[in-house]
Amino acid sequence: MSDKLSLFFKQEMELSLIGLQNAGKTSLVNAIATGGYSEDMIPTVGFNMRKVTKGNVTIKLWDLGGQRRFRTMWERYCRGVSAIVYVVDAADRDSVPISRSELHDLLTKPSLHGIPLLVLGNKIDKSEALSKPALVDQLGLESVSGREVCCFMISCKDSINIDAVINWLIKHSRTATPPLPPSSTRQATTSAASAIP
Repeated sequence: MSDKLSLFFKQEMELSLIGLQNAGKTSLVNAIATGGYSEDMIPTVGFNMRKVTKGNVTIKLWDLGGQRRFRTMWERYCRGVSAIVYVVDAADRDSVPISRSELHDLLTKPSLHGIPLLVLGNKIDKSEALSKPALVDQLGLESVSGREVCCFMISCKDSINIDAVINWLIKHSRTATPPLPPSSTRQATTSAASAIP
C-alpha cells in the first residue's frame, strides 16, 4: 500500500507507558494529548487509559502506576501493544539502578519478546539530569536484544523532544508486533541494540 493511499485509512496503536513513580508518565500523556503541563500531578493509582488522535493515528495510551505494588501489572498491560514506552526520571540519579532492574526484569518476559522499546529520559530541564550516553549506559540499553530500542531525552515541562516522540509513535503505528519465534530460532532473530538512536 502506498503512503498516499494509507492516509485514507485510520491507523490505530496501543501503548503502555511504564516507569517508576514520579518519572513523568502522566505528564507525558498530557504533553502528547494537549501540549500542556502541570506541576500539580497526582500519582497514578493503578492505571489510566487515554485515547489521543494525531493526524490519522489514534493512540490508546495505558498510563500504569509506578509504585512497587503496581509493577506486577506491567507485563499484563504490555502484552500485544505496538510499543513499550519506559519513562525514567533522568534527574533522579538514585532511582536509575532501580529503573534498570525493573526494565530488564520486564524484558525477560517471553510474552513481550520483539515489542519495540522506547526509553525516555525525562526532566532534562533540570541541571542534574544525566546525559543521553550516561542514561543509555546506566540502564544497560546496549545489552537489550530481540527488539528495536530507541532512546530520547525529553522534558515534558519545556516540551523538549515531545514532537520527536510523537513522530516515533506514529511511525510505529504501522509496524505490527512480530510473533514470538521458536526458541531454536530466537537467537538468530535477535539483534543487539548497538546503535541506539
